[in-house]
Amino acid sequence: MRYDVVIIGGGSAGCTLAARLSEDPNRSVLLLEAGPDYANLEQTPDDLKMGHRQEASDIESRFNWAYRGQGTPEQTVPMQVARGKVIGGSGAINGQVFLRGVPEDYDNWAAEGNTEWSFIKLLPFFRKLETDLDVKDDFHGTEGPIPVRRLAREEFMPVNEAFHQATMAEGFPEDPDMNNPDSTGTGPMPMNNPGGIRTSAALAYLNPNRHRLNLTIKANVHAQRVIFERDRAVGVEVESGGEKFIVDGSEIVLCAGGIASPQLLLLSGVGPKRHLNDIGIPVIKDLPGVGKNLRDHPLITVEIEPRKGVKLATVEPRIQSGLRYTAEGSETRNDMQLFPSSFTGLRAGDPLQGRSPDHPQGMRITCILKLADSAGELTLTSADANDPPHLEYRYFETEWDRKRMREAIHLSIKLLEHPSFRPLVERRISPTEDDMATDDALDAWLRQNVATTQHTSGTLKMGPTSDHMAVVDQYCRVRGLQNLRVVDLSICPNVVRSNTNATAIVIAERAADWFNQ
Repeated sequence: MRYDVVIIGGGSAGCTLAARLSEDPNRSVLLLEAGPDYANLEQTPDDLKMGHRQEASDIESRFNWAYRGQGTPEQTVPMQVARGKVIGGSGAINGQVFLRGVPEDYDNWAAEGNTEWSFIKLLPFFRKLETDLDVKDDFHGTEGPIPVRRLAREEFMPVNEAFHQATMAEGFPEDPDMNNPDSTGTGPMPMNNPGGIRTSAALAYLNPNRHRLNLTIKANVHAQRVIFERDRAVGVEVESGGEKFIVDGSEIVLCAGGIASPQLLLLSGVGPKRHLNDIGIPVIKDLPGVGKNLRDHPLITVEIEPRKGVKLATVEPRIQSGLRYTAEGSETRNDMQLFPSSFTGLRAGDPLQGRSPDHPQGMRITCILKLADSAGELTLTSADANDPPHLEYRYFETEWDRKRMREAIHLSIKLLEHPSFRPLVERRISPTEDDMATDDALDAWLRQNVATTQHTSGTLKMGPTSDHMAVVDQYCRVRGLQNLRVVDLSICPNVVRSNTNATAIVIAERAADWFNQ
């Protein structure tokens, strides 16, 4: 059978796009996913369903691709890069923060020649995708698939309440709605987990529409490469159950995310000619930008040993509240984020590398650089689709990035000195006083301990024809090739200043309209 649209990747973007495109009963849609599928909430395993569970992002989890990435050249322990391998994708294993980027993020995309992606043009789609359970105004939706909630302050864990008091005392404004366009300051995070359920795009978009006769969902099918006839994509070679076969499609859409989508294009012969020649892959189209411009948020944690008897999160969300602020001297608003958390039991999916097993429970303040200067690169390690790509993040290459992160660490430690933290904190575990002794010492500690926030974007950036590094145009069509699109976070010119799940979904909502043109 030949399908009108074949979507590769059943994550946040893929589930959303499949649901929207199959609204047209005359269009046949096939959704392919390398991981397993669960058709309803009752069948969904608890480690995917329950928002407080983190096992699905463990390195040994069957729901995790478990990539490794090199954060800096000096880093001796590679970063763990968790990506979802299940219908629902990374949105089925994540921390459930449903935060939009700031309007300037999308307006910057538009200023680079992607005029359809300005904030004002995306706002109707942000409203379309959500039902905000707390805020009723022109910026929020009331009838969308994704429920969005915020914890009331009286529900905060002790570490979150202390953090809130400390940040207010430092003069940061209270921020009751972080998805407001003018948002900044300290307050509750918007979350997509009402009732403690991790509401992925699989649950919200795909499952309610499985009855459609024109929508086919195939799990445990690993795409190997896109098949071309000259410059036209005509199908996908896939592997399932140890057998390989070809799936035919009138249009092929990559929704496999910031890592797997560029990997698949490279395996298909689309990318930098020299790299493809080195790997031994015949060149279909020389596109130098494929795999370049790897953008993400570098993350550092300040680790705290709590006093005995302090209440720590068990079934409560680990992420509840946070602070967004603008670094000193920065011209980019909300380029920094801090959030406190408490936990019992250490998971391999936790971002901190090399944490001692002597501290299986604790508290931390997570520091995230939301608009880094640095851009990394994704390259193939072989022509085998089963071999993970090499991920070079190149964090902290500029003094400006290092300066902002040092400032965040110092701010975190200052917040911990507030009286509200005294009943909670036994001691600071890391960074140590020696690590904090000089800027050089702190920089060395940062380079060793940096982790990714799991927001990989930009590796197939969109842009006008004048940008020779652009891989897709603003309508998500791959340059120089026919019937091939990319609809996921890899098309972002830069990573947004927020968690990325809401942006992945809005990309698919926006792009769905263009399949009728």
